[in-house]
Parts: sequence; structure tokens; C-alpha cells
Amino acid sequence: MSGVSSHSLRTARSRALGLGAAHHGVSHFIVERISGLIFTVLALWGVWSAVSLAGAGPDAAAYWLSRPLNAVLLSLLLVVGLVHVKHAMQVVIEDYIQSFLPKATLLVLNFSICVLAGALGVFAILKAALTGAF
Repeated sequence: MSGVSSHSLRTARSRALGLGAAHHGVSHFIVERISGLIFTVLALWGVWSAVSLAGAGPDAAAYWLSRPLNAVLLSLLLVVGLVHVKHAMQVVIEDYIQSFLPKATLLVLNFSICVLAGALGVFAILKAALTGAF
């Protein structure tokens, strides 16, 4: 057998046309794993920061957020979390929604909500960091 198994699940036509996997699953897998790892580290920092700020009051939180490193790390926590959620939900939608129109609608909504949440969140963090107002 010249490289083709007799037990292949692909039809002769799909083998001849080169149809098969879209090969985008590997990139989703890698993005999910890397974003999950980065998110875990940032979430640990976020929990430690939140615990250290607990009970300190809004002035202490405003001062904490006005420090550039904290504002950048908090923005990264938000963006990396949203990237991770976007890719995870995309995989779920692609795997479990079969009809084209609902699938396309949910994928567009997933992307739009994540982008909107990221833009609003980063804007709010920058506004609070630069003006000191919540």
C-alpha cells in the first residue's frame, strides 16, 4: 500500500482532492495553552494584589493602579484572559453547532464581545491609572 491505509476513513475522492483537516486546530491548541499559562501567572499576581489591597480603601487602590507596572499587568490580565476565553468558546462553537448561520452568528458574537470587553476594560484601566478616578 503506497502510504494509504485500507482502513482510511476518507473517501477516494477526498484523498484525490486533498480534502481533509483544515489544519487550524494546532494553532488554536497552542494559543489556548500559551494563553492559559500566561493567564495563570497573571491571575496569581492579580489575586496577590487584590488580597494586599483588601480593606485599603479607594485611595489606596487608585494609588496602586497609578503605578505603570500595575496598570500594564492588569491590562495584560484582562486581554490574555479574553484571548483565552475567545479561543476556548470558538472551539466549543465550532465543535457543537452544526448549522452554518447559527455557527457564524455565534462566532461573530464571540469575537465582538471579547473585543468590546477588552477595549472597554483597557480604557477603564487607563482612565483610572491616568486620572486617579474610578
